[in-house]
Amino acid sequence: MSANNGSYNSDELDTPEWLGPQFMKEVLDQHLKLPDLKIIDAKFTPASAKGDHYASVMFRAVVKYETAGSTGSSTISLIIKTMPEADGLKKDMLSESHIFKTEIAMYTEVLPKFERILREAGDDITFCTPCIYHRLKPRQIMIFEDLLPKGYSVLRRDANIEELQVALSKLAKWHAVSFKLLKENPEQFDHLKYDLTTIPNMMEQDFMTKSLDHFIDMLGDEESLKPYQKYFEPMRGKLNQRYVSAVREYRENRQSDTYYVVCHGDFHLRNLMFKGLDCMLLDFQMSHVGSMIYDITYAVYMLFDGEVQRNKKDELIYYYFQTFLKTLQKIGYMDKLPSLIEFRRQMFKNRSLGKLCGNKNP
Repeated sequence: MSANNGSYNSDELDTPEWLGPQFMKEVLDQHLKLPDLKIIDAKFTPASAKGDHYASVMFRAVVKYETAGSTGSSTISLIIKTMPEADGLKKDMLSESHIFKTEIAMYTEVLPKFERILREAGDDITFCTPCIYHRLKPRQIMIFEDLLPKGYSVLRRDANIEELQVALSKLAKWHAVSFKLLKENPEQFDHLKYDLTTIPNMMEQDFMTKSLDHFIDMLGDEESLKPYQKYFEPMRGKLNQRYVSAVREYRENRQSDTYYVVCHGDFHLRNLMFKGLDCMLLDFQMSHVGSMIYDITYAVYMLFDGEVQRNKKDELIYYYFQTFLKTLQKIGYMDKLPSLIEFRRQMFKNRSLGKLCGNKNP
């Protein structure tokens, strides 16, 4: 692999020994089902920029192949997602987690079901790129069609209003389908019971335990900000438990009036790829059943830039909620529709999530 600089995560600079032409033949045989497929060449490079993701290692494979009777070679570009193999904190934390099981379920079962329901209602939607190969043993691997050759890319700037509406529209439709399904059968997504708080030792990491303390101390160090310090002091030492309680509420303390959905769990700009005014969603390792407020609050702090938060937040949240309601009606939801007033009440009740979401990136 030629890539060897600070632009990529260090654990993606060296290709694992198992990742080579023989493995790619196994993948393409399963995916393409073509006779006598032969790998001519396979090149592997890091699949994302440094800091774009945390809970996996990702490679891009550009594979040239030919088959019996073909007049020439063909090329396919794939994204390979696997667990860290280098010893260290990242491997220790993630190797015993359920994140790959969750993501495989989302790509192969949950999201295809959501898409099918929406398409039957006349919405020809696609949430994500297909997962063409997956396994959990002897190592955890997922392989996807590469969106880059299809014209999609991760934004390296703040999203504009139109792009935010596209992203929130897809989230709202996802939420609407899962809301209806959960009303019909509250237990059907019980396997989606893992989230950030269930990753071994995650809640003990410094960025989880000390970030608020650093923020409060910073307020005290700046003369112009000192008056605000008193509003945050009561949260010191309590914020993490509030976060755990909020995320696990559906499993441990279900409320009759809360609007529960399948949450994306990590809905930020680097987990979206855009092509004009279309987007594809990425990274479902933290997907779980919870309050819809979690995803929308996460979006406000991790998807909206500062100007949008100040001037367009309410407009975009209203757009999201109206899309959610319209989708419920479109897919045949017959019960009482959720209300904007109650939605806002739940946002206010869980307002501390905003402080949490802004602190939960390693």
